[in-house]
Amino acid sequence: MKLNVVKIDGSKAGDLTAEKSVFGIAPNAAVVRQAILAELTNMRQGTHATKNRAMVNGGGRKPWKQKGRGAARAGTTRSPIWRGGGVVFGPEPHGYSKKIPKKVGKLARRSLLSSKVADGSLLIIDELKMESHKTSEFVTILKNLGLDGKKITILVTGSDLNLDRATRNLKNVYLVEASKASAYDLIDCEIILIDKASIAVLTDILKQ
Repeated sequence: MKLNVVKIDGSKAGDLTAEKSVFGIAPNAAVVRQAILAELTNMRQGTHATKNRAMVNGGGRKPWKQKGRGAARAGTTRSPIWRGGGVVFGPEPHGYSKKIPKKVGKLARRSLLSSKVADGSLLIIDELKMESHKTSEFVTILKNLGLDGKKITILVTGSDLNLDRATRNLKNVYLVEASKASAYDLIDCEIILIDKASIAVLTDILKQ
């Protein structure tokens, strides 16, 4: 299948032959949902915790004698029923790891790429190189491409220090290496901006 390629100034650079099994399949919404939920679950740190009666400071001395006072028995001031006491059955640190089959993850990414192509939300650029690290220069590039004000995921190959610095302060722009792009990276944006080299990388990883 043929996809349009543009230059950094917004003019057309030609066409690119893309793998239909990666960029032209019928999207599978159920698989996409499964992959996204797994990725979001794996992002959770699981560090939430409360202190039980063994962890709370104090409470070593018995508050009053066992009998003869006319009050309920008490062995510690850190009992869960006392103010300042430990928490009963509170949250404890644990992992939220969730695995999905590799084929499911790949199908989800193919579905999302195909959906973006069908919607006209995937823009292929001939080469994305920055002459400087200035954010203003990158904003000008976005204006030339008609992408200013949009939430963008940029897929690149390798590391470009100038591009990384130029996009670092833009809250609506996310730079990610194409070989490491997840399903969430592909869905959490309005536009995917990708260079020709990254198309080849994704095709090599995701093709059937």
